[in-house]
Amino acid sequence: MEKEKSNMPKSFGKGRKPKSDPAVFRYSVSFNATDHARFLALFEQSGMRTKAHFITARIFGDSFKVIKIDKTAVDYYIRLTNFYAQFRAIGVNYNQIVKALNSNFTEKKALAFLYKLEKATLELVELNRKIIDLTKDFKQQWLQK
Repeated sequence: MEKEKSNMPKSFGKGRKPKSDPAVFRYSVSFNATDHARFLALFEQSGMRTKAHFITARIFGDSFKVIKIDKTAVDYYIRLTNFYAQFRAIGVNYNQIVKALNSNFTEKKALAFLYKLEKATLELVELNRKIIDLTKDFKQQWLQK
């Protein structure tokens, strides 16, 4: 009995823990070029990480999510976010300029500068309206669900 114990390797808790229900049955499927391309397209749309899990989900009828990432929409969103950050910076600078004008210049001079600042602000508001219109058009044309 002691000989049998000595032949068994001692793991000392190292290594991977054995699975309770290991997958030991394997099947092979062959695709032609068009079926393979179709399979890969479906696999990419599913967003799953492994092809084996995708195949088993399809065979047993499990539901899966289709994730489509539109690169143009992502680029547009990134640029729009950059615009928003710039608008916030302009707002902070606007407040600082108004405070500086009121504290450092006479009332007449401050009003003259504020008049110029108001014209630039109106141009900025018009640009913001155009951006909002472009965003609405983009959403209607390209982000249809």
